Amino acid sequence: MTVSTTLRDVIGLDGDLPRLSEATLILIDFQNTYRTGVMALPDADTALDAAARLLERARAAGARVVHVVNDGGEGSPYDIRVEIGQIDKRVAPVDGEPVVVKGFPNSFHETELLEVLRRSAAGPELVLAGFMTHMCVQFTAQGAFNRGYRPTVVAEACATRPLAGPDGTPIPAQALHAAALTTIGDLFGRIAPKVTDLPA
Repeated sequence: MTVSTTLRDVIGLDGDLPRLSEATLILIDFQNTYRTGVMALPDADTALDAAARLLERARAAGARVVHVVNDGGEGSPYDIRVEIGQIDKRVAPVDGEPVVVKGFPNSFHETELLEVLRRSAAGPELVLAGFMTHMCVQFTAQGAFNRGYRPTVVAEACATRPLAGPDGTPIPAQALHAAALTTIGDLFGRIAPKVTDLPA
């Protein structure tokens, strides 16, 4: 099968991956929500381990780090006031790393994220990782692109869940993950398959 040229290539967007030292790392919804219960993802722990390696490399390179969490309110799997909604300890923020609270898949929508980036004098390079690939990661990448940023998504540090397709056929988590990354890579951003693909 012959594949189509990406929109990025058609309009001449740069495909080079950024240096971590020149980027802001945005970790999206790495909450316990996705490790247990109704929202548990098959590959959550694998992605979290990769995200921990990414965070370690980013901190060592001097990258800015921003954490994003989804607050669904009391009683929901996204209740940030209780354990289920807390950030996993492997990627927990340290002093000086802001935590942005959101209520929509796009981390820029009705949040302080844009102001946080502006206050830190962040450049255009953003590195994204998180849950879920087809939802908050994809729409945050789109939101970043629409605001003039240059997002890169680290594939192995993201995960999603299996869902039913439009005709009811089950879509495996890995297929949905790949489809979301393909959508991002067609226009909104670059894809780094592995943490180690990003130069320090």
